[in-house]
This record gives sequence, structure tokens and C-alpha cells, in this order.
Amino acid sequence: MSGNVWTRWPLREALSREGTSRPRRMLAWAVRLLVLGVLLWSAFSHRHVGIWGALAATAGVVVAGLAGWAFFRTTCAHRLVPSLALTGLLLAIAVAAQATGFRVPALVIFCGCGITALERLPLAAAGPVTAVALAAYSAFNTDAWLNTTITVAGMALGGYVLRLDAEARGSAQRLLVQERAALAAEAESAALTERARIAREIHDVLAHSLSAQLVHLEAARLLIENGADRERILERVVAARGMARDGLAETRQALSALRGELTPLEDFLAELVSGADNAEVTVTGERRPLPAEASQAVRRVAQEALTNVRKHAQGAKVRLRLDYSPREVTLDVRDWGGRPGELTGSGGGYGLLGMRERAELLGGSLDAGPDEEGFMVTLKVPV
Repeated sequence: MSGNVWTRWPLREALSREGTSRPRRMLAWAVRLLVLGVLLWSAFSHRHVGIWGALAATAGVVVAGLAGWAFFRTTCAHRLVPSLALTGLLLAIAVAAQATGFRVPALVIFCGCGITALERLPLAAAGPVTAVALAAYSAFNTDAWLNTTITVAGMALGGYVLRLDAEARGSAQRLLVQERAALAAEAESAALTERARIAREIHDVLAHSLSAQLVHLEAARLLIENGADRERILERVVAARGMARDGLAETRQALSALRGELTPLEDFLAELVSGADNAEVTVTGERRPLPAEASQAVRRVAQEALTNVRKHAQGAKVRLRLDYSPREVTLDVRDWGGRPGELTGSGGGYGLLGMRERAELLGGSLDAGPDEEGFMVTLKVPV
């Protein structure tokens, strides 16, 4: 809450009835109906007033009710001048009622103005209004001065307590709205994060698989146009079919990963190099389950690195080393002794770029480049 305590309005949530419990609303309406009943009874109970006087008194009650309703609306909108003008109108109606012999309605209006002003107006404006209203009540009240003093003090205290209660309720309502907004923003952020993760999985699975298939199919098309022999064309088609089969298997693995159904990382790497006599996997450190994102990053980098070896260094020896350290997991993929493959030059290195972005999102790093023996890819992911 900002601003000077004397010039600050109560919260709009405090002045409105939104968030008010059903029993409180029923009590408020009961009080209003009771006040309205007292005013109407007073208008018709005076024997010295004729039918026209009673109708005029009823009109005064209706005007007072409309002014009170408008006062509640203008205070909800934090409009000071109309609120003070309506309060002045109510006090004028009370004075007119007292002058024409309607003492009870006048006292009720004086009390209502004093209490509601203290509850709903800034204290700098509520103080004078309450003082005028309760002073008028004291002047026209015929009770003993001690009783009048106690009544006035009680009404002033009651108005301030109502103000504090409304402020507390308004603050709770505002905090509830803020909490709901924060929860909604958190849910939206989580949904966007999950969508980004699914998009990365789809890209990582399909990008290198489809690009390799396109290369093989394009090569087959060129061979057909150049009149190559059937065996060479069939070799390309079979290779494309194998890439499609591998892509389908990787898609299933990605879907399993999105469902949280991951095979152990060591088993995945061993299966990845199975059937290749020139590849080996070494695991060091204390083995332990990894978070899903970290595990997927290691799997995708291993797949991309081996795909690049098949494309650019045919026949190379490959060594995968997975190291578990207390604060991070490291994957080293090294190849040496290979020869440039027929697919060398295909692609633009976007696979490793995507892997580097994935690692950086996890707070890790990915380094790739030639070393003394061949080519090296190193992934580090904090866990």
C-alpha cells in the first residue's frame, strides 16, 4: 500500500463486495433493510403528518436511499468530490427531517453518514465528515450527555474497526488474485517449457534422420539419371530404408523419454554402438540415474556424433567415454583413422549447433573440433 495514510483511499477490493462471504452479504442486506424499515416506519407513524406529508417523507427516504447507493458507487471508484457532495446531500436531508419533526430518521442518517464516511473515505476527508455528522447527532439527541458521549465514541470506533476489517479483507482479496495470476503464469511457463522440450526432441530425432535419407535418395536419383548399375542404386535405396528404420526407432525412444520411460544410459550407449567392431563404450565414476533432460542431452549428442562419424569419417575407430563426477556428467566421443565418406559435405553442422544449445539450456557446454588424432566431441552437463 502506497501513499500518505491520511490521503490514501481504502483498497477497491475493500470497498466492493467481491470476495465477500455469503453470510457477510446477507448480514449487510439485513442491516440495510432494517434501516430502510425504520425510516419508512418513521415516515408514516407521525399522526400530525397528513397524507401529503407522509408521501413527502417517503420521497425523502427514497432520495436518501438513492444517495446512499450512489455514495457507495462513487467511493468504489475513488471519486472524492462526488462522494463528499452526496454526503452533504444526506446530511441536508437529515437536517430537513429533524426540522420537520422526523427525529428518528434524522438520527439514523447522521449515524450512517458518520460511520460510512470513516469506513470508506480517506481519513483526511472522513475525519471532518464524521465529526460533523456525529456532532449533529449529539446536538439533536435528547439522551443524557454521558449516554450520548458513549454512543458517539462507540460509533466512531465502530466505523474505524469496519475500515480496518475492510482493508484486511481487501488485502486478502488482492493477494489471492495475485497468487492466482502467479499460478497461471507458472502453469503457462511450464507448458511453454514442455512444448520447447518436445520440439527439441522432434527436431533432434527427425533432422539428422531425414537429412541422411534425402542425401541417399538424391544420390539414387542421380545414379538412375546417369544410368548406373542396379546394385549401386539398390545400395542407396537400402541405405535410405535403413535410415528410415533408425529414425523410427529413435522416434519411439523419444516418445518413451517424453513419457519418462528411459532405459539406463549405459545400456543405451552400448546398444548405440552394437554391431560396430570399431566402436567401444567406457563408463567411469559412480553410476546413478540422471534427470530426464540431462539424460536426453547425453543420448542426443552421442547419436549426433556417431551420425557425423558415419557421414564424414567412414571406417573410423570410435571411443565413447561416459564419466560420472559428483557435480556433472561428461561424454567424450572421439574418432580417428577414418576416411572421408561419400556424405562428406552434406548438412551444415546444425545438429551440433542444436546440441550445443540444448547443453547451454541445462547450464552445460559442448565442445567439438579436431584433435591430434581425429575429431572430438565433449559434452558436460551439471547434475
